[in-house]
Amino acid sequence: MTTAVHTFRYPRPSALRPHRLDLATQHGPFFDGALRHPGPAAAALLAVADVAAARYHRPLAAASLDPVVTADGDRLRFESFSGCGGVHARLDLLPEGLDGAGTGHGTTNIDIGAPLREALRLRLPDERLTLAVGTDEVEVGLGADTLIERKVPLPQRWLKGFAETQVLTARFDLRAELPAAEAVRFLRTLPTGGRSTVRWILPTAGGLRATSRPAPGTVCLPGPERLAALRPLLRHALGLRIYGPPGTPTAPTASAWELALPGGRITLTLSPDASRGFSGEGALLDQLAASSAADAFELGALLDAEPRTDLTADSGLPPDRLRGALAHLATAGRIGYDLADAAHFHRRLPYAAGRVEDANPRLRAARELLAAGAVGPVAGDVRVVAVGDHVHHVRVDADGPVGCTCQWWARHRGDRGPCSHVLAVRMTTEETQ
Repeated sequence: MTTAVHTFRYPRPSALRPHRLDLATQHGPFFDGALRHPGPAAAALLAVADVAAARYHRPLAAASLDPVVTADGDRLRFESFSGCGGVHARLDLLPEGLDGAGTGHGTTNIDIGAPLREALRLRLPDERLTLAVGTDEVEVGLGADTLIERKVPLPQRWLKGFAETQVLTARFDLRAELPAAEAVRFLRTLPTGGRSTVRWILPTAGGLRATSRPAPGTVCLPGPERLAALRPLLRHALGLRIYGPPGTPTAPTASAWELALPGGRITLTLSPDASRGFSGEGALLDQLAASSAADAFELGALLDAEPRTDLTADSGLPPDRLRGALAHLATAGRIGYDLADAAHFHRRLPYAAGRVEDANPRLRAARELLAAGAVGPVAGDVRVVAVGDHVHHVRVDADGPVGCTCQWWARHRGDRGPCSHVLAVRMTTEETQ
């Protein structure tokens, strides 16, 4: 696994002090105040950390990666991926859950290590909890221990996971909404371990009903044991929202499960199968193939200056170019998608939106095919792509390439994004047009 390591300096430690959760971060003061609902907030923070430490596919030693925190103007977002990359967790602490001065904009990693987790678990139910996210440099500490100039690894797989989840969830619809009692009843029936399976859930007037196969109205629950991180939060639950792709599924799909809490909400997004990490989904490739780095640079500058903006109106880009620019920024993890608000949000991660091909080898291979003149002319509804001694046939219809004879396409049938040959044909067609 490729890991990008950046060294930050913090001038003070991060620790749970009496009545105060004190987080030191890279950028200036983002937030300093109290949490109006400390019990649910502490439990939800632990859930995000537990997802980061979990491996739901082929369980190994705990991953224990640092969650990412983003101050987004009026709220705080805490995010993590499971060690296997197939579960994305995000806690949103909303304005009604924060009591303090205005929240700024910025992103950093925080350390929720074993001592801090234990302190959060042992906090008294009525104990007041305040949150300080601020200062310009980094020094991380837990209790009496201090770590100076701590290296914070953010795996390349996380960046690709951030990119893929935002493009997948932006296509989701709200499929079901349950009040607290029904939500708790349903989540308590789910397994917390064992062999991973795929369930199909049908929303009905009386709640949710499991079915043996997909049908109109069903939502896919791929690996129900991967929702186990929500179990400790059920006593705080206010309701459950379920999101998934529109239409009737014919195969397992990703889905998102949003638990409403006092002062916030936590969302778990599940990949289509426990064995599939989000980083390999390939949902961005079509947009990246037709996008412009210049558009991404301008959009990134706009977001840096005004993170809460109407992208369509303020960027001046037509919809197709805006999608491409968002795809470029997504490869650097700088764009997320909030299902509840149906809107993108900005992360200030210390990564540039360039070098897109480095993060997407299929896109790099497609550009190499174009440069080598490997894409032949159209012959009927087929276009030949010659790769050395191998020849692949890409089937083309009125909307563009729709299939290939290569092994990747035979294995995935486009379910994990296009192969490099389809991408090359698509790029050739767009250049011709």
